Amino acid sequence: MPMRSLDDFAYSKLAELERATLRRTLAETLREDGLWVKRDGRRLLSFSCNDYLNLSHHPALKAAATAAIAHYGVGAGASRLVTGNNPLFRELEERLARLKGTEAACVFGSGYLANAGIIPALAGASDLILIDELAHACLWAGTNLSRARTLVLRHNDVAHAKALLSENRARARNTLLVTDGVFSMDGDLAPLQELAALCAAFDTWLMTDDAHGLGVIGGGRGSAFAAGGARVPLQMGTLSKAIGGYGGYLCASRAVIDLMKTRARTLIYSTALPPAMVAAAIAALTIIESEPELTAKPLAKARAFTSHLGLAQAQSPIVPLIIGEPEAALQLSNKLADEGFLVTPIRPPTVPVGTARLRFAFTALHPDEEIARLAEAVRPLVALAPARREIPKEMAKCPPSS
Repeated sequence: MPMRSLDDFAYSKLAELERATLRRTLAETLREDGLWVKRDGRRLLSFSCNDYLNLSHHPALKAAATAAIAHYGVGAGASRLVTGNNPLFRELEERLARLKGTEAACVFGSGYLANAGIIPALAGASDLILIDELAHACLWAGTNLSRARTLVLRHNDVAHAKALLSENRARARNTLLVTDGVFSMDGDLAPLQELAALCAAFDTWLMTDDAHGLGVIGGGRGSAFAAGGARVPLQMGTLSKAIGGYGGYLCASRAVIDLMKTRARTLIYSTALPPAMVAAAIAALTIIESEPELTAKPLAKARAFTSHLGLAQAQSPIVPLIIGEPEAALQLSNKLADEGFLVTPIRPPTVPVGTARLRFAFTALHPDEEIARLAEAVRPLVALAPARREIPKEMAKCPPSS
């Protein structure tokens, strides 16, 4: 019976994941205000959320979303090319382009949809893509969908990128180098000034996924600006983290954006974002542009945490504590929950084998005294954590799924 064999397959895979402490389940969680959550009857202070500016519960965003629903309805009805472009999209794209210093922008349904559409629209079978080995899963998805020849860069290794381009660039029609601007599981920054200079020398297009950079570094403008205004022609990001809502975008030249709007399959064949999300994003950009002290807080809070523990200074609001094995990471997460903190363990395949970790994400409104209390709860764990490990060679060509 086909259904029997299908269920047998599913049960077998689940049992395999269970044995490796890699099975995932959804925990019902009520986010009260962007900081505190209720889970399993407990009220926990969350250090696991990417709502870096706590805008998801901001009154201005709620009001903008509510007004958009009242005026435009709940859903978009179809893709932007079918039902027509809601006027809110033009305003949002103009605002994103201005913030990022580009000619134009294109909004997608999510960050994953953006990367899955952008990369195949730019690269094909005659082209070459260089991708950082720790790039986010959606950059890998877009790369794999492109059918371009793919070479994996050692993490943030500019010399390795130069060697690969020197050997392979001449054989490709076009070349694209893709990387996170802020790496979502490690919190470190890509060396964008050096990569931009290298790409310019080899006629290679540089693309950054700035999901974790917008709103929190570079004066709120993201990783390219944190790198001193590095020339990044393709700046992708999301509306679901510091922006507080949902969606994705690409900021680039007008020609590139026009190409996306006619060739990016994840834009053409996906229903548009609901008007409420577009309106909320516009309200969030107003806050980011007008409140520089707010955008500086997440990084400052992360650095206070690393200072308490004597760790290397945080480069972004993300601070990882690598534990090693998945079961140990789960146990330590449970211990922190007993202290009143939600810190989700991150396990393979989101991170390489042997590098399961606790990932701390800091937001603008985290109370300083709670950060100090968290540091004291974490202090015994730091001594137990192994030194940062090299990525196992067998993982080098395996795209992680963040």
